[in-house]
Amino acid sequence: MFPIYEVIFYIFAVILLGAAVMVILSRNPVRAILFLVLAFFASAVLWMMLQAEFLALVLIFVYVGAVMTLFLFVVMMLNIDLSKLREKFVRYLPFGILAMILLVGLTIYTVVPKHFPVGETYLQQYGPNYNNTQVMGTLLYTQYIFPFEVAGLILLVAIIAAISLAFYGRKSGTKTQKIADQLKANKQDRLRIIKMKAEI
Repeated sequence: MFPIYEVIFYIFAVILLGAAVMVILSRNPVRAILFLVLAFFASAVLWMMLQAEFLALVLIFVYVGAVMTLFLFVVMMLNIDLSKLREKFVRYLPFGILAMILLVGLTIYTVVPKHFPVGETYLQQYGPNYNNTQVMGTLLYTQYIFPFEVAGLILLVAIIAAISLAFYGRKSGTKTQKIADQLKANKQDRLRIIKMKAEI
């Protein structure tokens, strides 16, 4: 019998790894985002093979359909100075190399047969009445409720930090909204009716 599941898995696993590497190595930000979209699609296929349809559809609809599209338009509209990015890249290169060494070492330590027995791992098949959304929700809000709350707190801190870094203060000469003046506005002050003769 032809191993169709294994072939599909290895094809999309290679696509996922290649796209992830190209996200890091691409010099053009738009191409990096497009490679990230490809990585999301490959990940969604792998989730489908694990019968996690909810996660696969969320990955496509939410991340590819909304988040990555927003990133793509923002990057395309921004005027990015690549020379300044290269200067920052060279400045933080030692920290990047140290982080890469730590990540590779942690990955090697994790996937050794002692901690991750690959030979004993098989694709588990579930029955037609299996509901992965219910199982995931039950695990997420019972057994993993504390890591879930910590992840939400980390995302909140990241949002506040991103806003703080992107806000450079109010520029001079820009128009601002004055709520008090808007509330005082009425049609007698803002509307003027002019009578004009009809032209033939």
